[in-house]
Amino acid sequence: MMSRMRRKPFIGLLALAAAVYLILLSRNAYKSYAYIGRPTTQRDTISIQAEGKVTALPDIAMISIGVQTEKKTVAEAQQVNSTKMNAIIDKLQQLGIAKEDIQTTNYSIYPTYDYPNGQQVARGYQINQSVDVKVRKLDSISEILAAAGTLGANQVGGVTFTIDDPEALRQQARLKGLEAAKKKAQDLAAAAGVKLGKVVGFSESSSSPQPPIFYAKDMALGMGGAPSAAPNVQPGSQDVIVDVTVQYEIL
Repeated sequence: MMSRMRRKPFIGLLALAAAVYLILLSRNAYKSYAYIGRPTTQRDTISIQAEGKVTALPDIAMISIGVQTEKKTVAEAQQVNSTKMNAIIDKLQQLGIAKEDIQTTNYSIYPTYDYPNGQQVARGYQINQSVDVKVRKLDSISEILAAAGTLGANQVGGVTFTIDDPEALRQQARLKGLEAAKKKAQDLAAAAGVKLGKVVGFSESSSSPQPPIFYAKDMALGMGGAPSAAPNVQPGSQDVIVDVTVQYEIL
């Protein structure tokens, strides 16, 4: 009987020790998991900013061409407006613009009014239709604008030059930025009397200047007078810029 009573405290101590051991084992496992991939000591680093820039010629242009017509009835306005716009679209295709590069972006019908003596009086209806045109042969832009004016276009939002696929140019600019950042880091490390380690951080942002725009106000686009001669439109060049920030470890 006494032997059994003496065993109970001993068994209790064993159970307590086992519980403490399991708690410590779990805690160590959690700490090991929590610190996977984390530096155990703070690194000394420097951050360098640099710019990479590539200059290239635009290879496409975007043009918005529209026709606005006002008549007494919707049917009459639609007839006149559709005739002009269909002729413009046919001419665009004759000039080498593919169907998939012509997109209708607006078609709207609004009533119009006069206000004699402050009274609203119906005047008729106005129809607006416009298309966005992607021009891949830049030397045809002047001819396209002149033809649009001849055929009755009276709404031209502008000619915007851009680069159809700028990603390859961004990569070139990115590499130039990295080279410039490395050179700056090496010069700074030499001046400070330290050695550069590996790259431990990198970020970037890209930007391009506002593309040049040619506005329709420079032409008589079917607004009651004979259209002017084909305008001389120059695409110029564009800069693709990537700003990089590189963080180096100091040894």
